[in-house]
Amino acid sequence: MNKKLKTKSWFKKMMVATILLGIGTSVMTHAQKPMPTITQVDLAKYLGVWYEIARKPMYYQKQCARNVQAVYTLNVNGNISVENSCVNTDGHLEQAQGEAYVVNAPHNSKLRVSFLPESLRWLPVGRGDYWILKLDANYHTVLVGEPKRKYLWILSREPHLSEDVVQEYIKYAQSLGYNTNDLIRTLQTEKNN
Repeated sequence: MNKKLKTKSWFKKMMVATILLGIGTSVMTHAQKPMPTITQVDLAKYLGVWYEIARKPMYYQKQCARNVQAVYTLNVNGNISVENSCVNTDGHLEQAQGEAYVVNAPHNSKLRVSFLPESLRWLPVGRGDYWILKLDANYHTVLVGEPKRKYLWILSREPHLSEDVVQEYIKYAQSLGYNTNDLIRTLQTEKNN
């Protein structure tokens, strides 16, 4: 009888260990899957103003309270000038100037962005991944992320987006392995300050 109990106990422990190992392997395998981007981005259509609808927490945006937006324009180097802005908790406008570099031409769905001072942007450091993960055909809504799944943005051409569309993009992010439980919804008001 005692031997049967030990066998059952051992069997239960092995089952639990096998299940945990399987879950761990599944999570690791999913996290190691390459991050898919969209096939092709027409940069001319992508340029312009984008309003932030939601984001994962990011150190560089912790001061942003509302009206977060990005303006992308083509610069003289053939790269993309980036102007990010938001209104902080004190009601002041915060701005950051950067430059984005396409790293997978001619597909144009993977960029690296630098917010270093302009005189230092030639350095191959301080650049963050900016990957276009989902983009509607009209270039109205975009999901931007990076391969480690730490940062994520939902952007729109309008300051407000229907909840159905927001949920569609959140679900797509989840299907890529993103944890969206900490997603911050961006407050967009009529005035910029």
